[in-house]
Amino acid sequence: MLNWPHVLHPMFRDSWRTIQKNYLKYLNRIYELLTNKRYDGLVEVNMLEIGSIVFSMAVLVFLAYRGFSVLVLAPAAALIAVMIGGGESLLGYYTQIFMVKLGDFAVVYFPLFLLSAIFGKLMETSGSAKSIANYVSEKIGAEKAILAIVLSSSVLTYGGVSLFVVAFAVYPIAVELFRKSATPKRLIPGAIAIGSFTFTMVALPGTPAIQNAIPAQYFGTNTFAAPGLGVIASIMMLFLGMAWMNRQLKAAKSHGEGYGSHEDKIMSVSDEHLPNFWEAVAPIIMVVLVNFVCVKFVFPNIDTSYLQQSKYGSIDIKSVASNWAIIVAVFFAVVFLMGYNYKNINIIKCLNMGASDSLAPIFNTASVVGYGAVINCLPGFTMIKDGVIALSSGNPLIFGSIVTGILSAITGSASGGISISLQILGAKLLEMANQAHMNPEALHRIIALSCGSLHALPHNGAVITLFAICGLTHRDSYKDIFVVSLVVPLVTTVAIMLIHSIFGSF
Repeated sequence: MLNWPHVLHPMFRDSWRTIQKNYLKYLNRIYELLTNKRYDGLVEVNMLEIGSIVFSMAVLVFLAYRGFSVLVLAPAAALIAVMIGGGESLLGYYTQIFMVKLGDFAVVYFPLFLLSAIFGKLMETSGSAKSIANYVSEKIGAEKAILAIVLSSSVLTYGGVSLFVVAFAVYPIAVELFRKSATPKRLIPGAIAIGSFTFTMVALPGTPAIQNAIPAQYFGTNTFAAPGLGVIASIMMLFLGMAWMNRQLKAAKSHGEGYGSHEDKIMSVSDEHLPNFWEAVAPIIMVVLVNFVCVKFVFPNIDTSYLQQSKYGSIDIKSVASNWAIIVAVFFAVVFLMGYNYKNINIIKCLNMGASDSLAPIFNTASVVGYGAVINCLPGFTMIKDGVIALSSGNPLIFGSIVTGILSAITGSASGGISISLQILGAKLLEMANQAHMNPEALHRIIALSCGSLHALPHNGAVITLFAICGLTHRDSYKDIFVVSLVVPLVTTVAIMLIHSIFGSF
């Protein structure tokens, strides 16, 4: 059935074949119960290859939740899928696909992770984070720490700041607020997730997130598509997410649970040396403004024709502008923080600690990217893609939403899921929408919502990065992520489709 067992010692081959036959026997029986039909031999092998992806995901999700490091889990789960699913060579998949894609991600995003970690450390050690936390506590009340972090994260994300930067920048503020209000630390990831992984990523009109920009390339729309539906979706996500987090907080308080005992590695700063609120928030404003100016005015109006040379990869400025912009923005914010606070902080220590703090998040996330690349290359994944193409009939909103959600779940990436979905189905979905006299803006908004509905499984790169930054595990905080970043967006997506069916696009 599979090509790879020839690498095994002969004594193991018979056992492997027996396992395969039993596996296929159970698949046959399940199929018979559901359809009253039997497989032919080809379908058996196909189901084995598809089942290998499902099984490897189950292993990754289960063990990640149990606390195993993704650095170990991601390659192991990928190779399990290769072994069962018919990959030609374990070493080939590991060194030429998994490690190459891991490296590609690290090469592109390491500067961003490095600068973001240093930025977060400087915000902490300069007292800026504590100053912002004190100001927020005075204005809205320390007991509303969760809402403060949700709003802080959402403002930054909607301003175009990468969610990785947001997590690094907001975390020290969250620590100060949650300590002051005796709010359990385990609720920090859920609060940051609401502000950066949900409505500001896929729902708010005009949000610069890539998940909102990708559909425009296929449907002839823009990031403000279906603003009415987007606003309603945003309100639902915010309201339902906050309702869950407040419920969790109330339950924790009733049991006498406080912040908890944690080694946060947050440097304490005396209140007498704190900058005022506007001095503290200036670097964050700088990140948003410099990012915006670079994207809208600087890079589109400078000569970047040199990028067409082969030594630069023969690329267009559009493919790197957003990454360059946020790197430049965070760099200037870091320089500003060091220059403004050089008398009060140990710059060398901040740089070294920030650099060290960036390593776990970047490699955890890159490992998940490598896993998704392996899955994408397996025969079973090709069959999944071919299968969804074959289903191209009926309501384009329902069809496109299901396909995008499934692919986002498999890849553990909202941007990855929507990219693959629209690459293979974008033209077909637009054709179906035109035939049904449906506004493409509704298609844009609902497909965007769909990629943000099933992506937040335990192997999602952003989830893993957030836990690494917060020093927490899946067991500590994933339940909140699951509800606010998966269940709530899924419910919202269904609700928006129902609203569209009644009132149309607006």
